[in-house]
Amino acid sequence: MDRIRQLIETLNKWAYEYYVLDNPSVPDREYDKLYDELKALEESTGRVDFDSPTKRVGGDPIKGFAEHTHVSRLYSLDKCVTFDELDAFFTRVGKAVENPTYTVEYKFDGLTMCLTYDGGKFVRATTRGNGVKGEDVTAQCLTIKSFPLTIEYKGLLEVQGEAVIRLSVLDKYNQTAKEPLKNARNAVAGAIRNLDPAVTAARKPEILFYNVNYMSEGALSTQEAHFGFLREQGFKVFPYLRVCANAEEVKAVIDEIEVGRKSLDVLTDGAVVKLNSTAERDALGYTDKFPRWATAYKFEAEESTTTVTEVKWQVGRTGKLTPLAYVEPVELAGATVRKATLNNYGDITRKGVKVGSRVLIRRSNEVIPEILAALEDAEGSAEVVKPDICPFCGSKIEEVGANLFCPNKYCPPRVVGKIEHFASKDAMDIEGLSEKTAEQMYGVLNLRECSDLYGYTAEDLGKLDGFKSRKIDNILGAIAKSKQIPLERYIFALGVDGVGKVAARDLAKNFKSVENIQKATREELLELENVGEVTADAIVNWFADEKNAAELAALSAAGVTPTLPEKSVISSIFAGHFVVLTGTLTNYKRSQAQKIIEANGGECQSSVTSKTTLVIAGEAAGSKLEKAQKLGIKIIDEDEFGKMLEE
Repeated sequence: MDRIRQLIETLNKWAYEYYVLDNPSVPDREYDKLYDELKALEESTGRVDFDSPTKRVGGDPIKGFAEHTHVSRLYSLDKCVTFDELDAFFTRVGKAVENPTYTVEYKFDGLTMCLTYDGGKFVRATTRGNGVKGEDVTAQCLTIKSFPLTIEYKGLLEVQGEAVIRLSVLDKYNQTAKEPLKNARNAVAGAIRNLDPAVTAARKPEILFYNVNYMSEGALSTQEAHFGFLREQGFKVFPYLRVCANAEEVKAVIDEIEVGRKSLDVLTDGAVVKLNSTAERDALGYTDKFPRWATAYKFEAEESTTTVTEVKWQVGRTGKLTPLAYVEPVELAGATVRKATLNNYGDITRKGVKVGSRVLIRRSNEVIPEILAALEDAEGSAEVVKPDICPFCGSKIEEVGANLFCPNKYCPPRVVGKIEHFASKDAMDIEGLSEKTAEQMYGVLNLRECSDLYGYTAEDLGKLDGFKSRKIDNILGAIAKSKQIPLERYIFALGVDGVGKVAARDLAKNFKSVENIQKATREELLELENVGEVTADAIVNWFADEKNAAELAALSAAGVTPTLPEKSVISSIFAGHFVVLTGTLTNYKRSQAQKIIEANGGECQSSVTSKTTLVIAGEAAGSKLEKAQKLGIKIIDEDEFGKMLEE
């Protein structure tokens, strides 16, 4: 081996240990000595090999960024900020995949990058751009040393990563910078998208890789395999990937990330949840913007630490007991916080929270803060006592899994919670009917059911504290106005376990009336995209309950008439058809095609079910097409779709 190759391979090995493994084997002066020798040899011979470390020095400023089309589209991720929204993701996945396994990793807050290799050599680096086209920033990325210039894999390859600047690096940069940078996110975006590579080099960004976007030869079967392949090829991969067997494990890992990210030297803004199996990902496919098999759980919140002084138990509208922690006052997200919630008794034990514990709390989206973890126990800390009887009505508590329930349907806080939910803005929108008003109505007017609201008179409301003529007129007007309400909001208002706004919209769209939902079978409910097994059982059981049936009849007798929004229908070409779009259409965006189908009398579905009557298959149609063929469902291509519209 000649001296130049020997120096290149030695220096690249040391750079890999330093920049990728964070485990340098030689002091900097030893590296610098060999680097200077290599540079002198290259200058004297005129030879600079492709993977020479001297090529990573920033060159002259460029005039502009060239546009580059990615080999394979880089999708962005759908986002959620609550566990309820995350549960909707699990429901959708569970309808297409039996016993799915998930992976969870950190979501870094930087700039998404796509690097291309061909024949084992680095070709270019681009930003994600709009997912189809990005900006060529190869000159800037050559100053970054956390990726290899040559790899063992010889096919055409695109790898995806996040360009970041470590917080400690940013702090050091700002100590001498003429114009200090505000935050790591803006700093790395400015470093990569700067026409002068010298600016990139000065800010010292790095890239953390997490995905193989395209490979021409071979295939990777899992997200674990993606991480393993990237490591084997010499890319820097953040050393955290958890495999989870169910939704509860995913949530526990998200909590772990939420706590752990505080000690990281990299800016993070959430966790990424993915289906582990790539074959199962193919079964779910993509929307116009996002993969259906992944989501980003965003930490849009502020956190602090405080001490738990007391834990009291609350009862919600479903009867579930939720522990409420009273804490020493602490400023958080612009408010003084004195209370924080825990999910259930199992959550208390898992997080190790005691009265007297120092805890980490998070406040998100203007809601009551949540305790994430106990950090330490003080001397004399006491275990939280699990109640045997309801603290409000004295009924014997029932234990279901990790949750505790009061079985008394007319327990005061259950009724108040039910009424408050029924009257809320996203439900019946009865303005002025607050929790305190519902409490008064419970005690003074014997309020027990939502239908009772529609029988009250001005004289009745006059018995409540603080109710004068104007307030009475306003609330009676709001109650009367709520009688004409969109069906999806009425379904949500009923408070069926598991039926949130998304599931309510699905039920309204597919069944058209409450009476049809009452008749629906479990199997028919499961065909809806946002209704899983637990929710389907809850719906069937709720409508089978005689007391609930009586309440629906009472609401109807009171004049409550839910309505469906009128649709602007152009024709009835697709009337009676339940249509699934799959594959890539040439002349239409999928969202456009869906609107056209619905405007012509059809109903669009996201997946093939026994209700599906028509499948429109574009290019590269996958598992949905195969399922439709097995079920004998009519299949047409884009040309035939266009002819139907012309006719």
